[in-house]
Amino acid sequence: MSTSATFRRAAAVGATALTLLLAPLTTGGASAATPSSDLPAGMVEALERDLGVPRTDATRRMTFQADAATKVRTLTQALGSTYAGAWVDPAAGTVHVATTTPSKVRGPMATGVTTVPAERTLAELESLGARLDAAGLPADVATWYVDVPTNRLVVEAVGSTAAAAELVAAAGVPADAVTLATAEAPQTFIDVIGGNAYYINARSRCSVGFAVQGGFVTAGHCGTVGASTTSPSGTFRGSSFPGNDYAWVQVASGNTPRGLVNNYSGGTVRVTGSQQAAVGAYVCRSGSTTGWRCGTVQAYNSTVRYSQGTVTGLIRTNVCAEPGDSGGSLVAGTQAQGVTSGGSGNCRYGGTTYFQPVNEILQAYGLRLVTG
Repeated sequence: MSTSATFRRAAAVGATALTLLLAPLTTGGASAATPSSDLPAGMVEALERDLGVPRTDATRRMTFQADAATKVRTLTQALGSTYAGAWVDPAAGTVHVATTTPSKVRGPMATGVTTVPAERTLAELESLGARLDAAGLPADVATWYVDVPTNRLVVEAVGSTAAAAELVAAAGVPADAVTLATAEAPQTFIDVIGGNAYYINARSRCSVGFAVQGGFVTAGHCGTVGASTTSPSGTFRGSSFPGNDYAWVQVASGNTPRGLVNNYSGGTVRVTGSQQAAVGAYVCRSGSTTGWRCGTVQAYNSTVRYSQGTVTGLIRTNVCAEPGDSGGSLVAGTQAQGVTSGGSGNCRYGGTTYFQPVNEILQAYGLRLVTG
């Protein structure tokens, strides 16, 4: 969320705006998941604080989550065009998979899986969402995403659902495939270990996402190509926003990218890969304003309409964030997930935060994730 003049005006009148988390400076390639058998103390504390996860259950739930990610990947491949999404409940230890052909979930892959019949495949729902993108999200529509447990698109508007309903009709999306809702308008966030602060052109602050060979990845709205950074010193070599919200910074000699994320409890979390977690999985975010915060994955491939333009393909979560956290790291256990884009709410009463998937950034620029 921005602490720019625009953000301050919105906050003053109680506006509900999706914001980029960019803070002005003031003078004042995927790998296999690993079991979370040795969770950092900071992660255990944050899971307990933010999600009420008992400390005695944290390791068991995170180990289940890592195993479930592998199972979901197998189910995705096996079900092919009939796949309608999957989600997990780490507390209950359950894996759900939705499909238009439930009879295909059989044999060993059905063990420990609850099969949910679905009317539409995930590909069909995402295709309907693409119609919304093609029609163009108006200023009063905050976001759309695929809600896999309900097998529907959710379109959220600011204030009332009228603008969302108009967009759905204009895009030719069947009304029975959509749930309309209201939400605060998202904003982008801004503040060489993941989650640490860095500064852009001596004017604004963002947070480091993840170390890559030669530098680090972060949010695209943090800076344009050629912009300079300090702490660490470097230069934006690639940046895309809106449409996407990703960038990479090449750091100067003397700066050493490390496969670590700051847990803001006096330690760090190792990054061992970038395997995507399932919907419902626990995730934690590191940022230079609010530190280490946790929540769950709510959806993938979400489209968000910021005041600066629309961004597609984002991870939707209920992790909180505030101005200065932009670009910071999102992890599931030790697996890199994404960099902080924007959202709504704050860490006093909670909110919704969106993340640019890290694997898309790596692929876009041909970068290699640094692991610890």
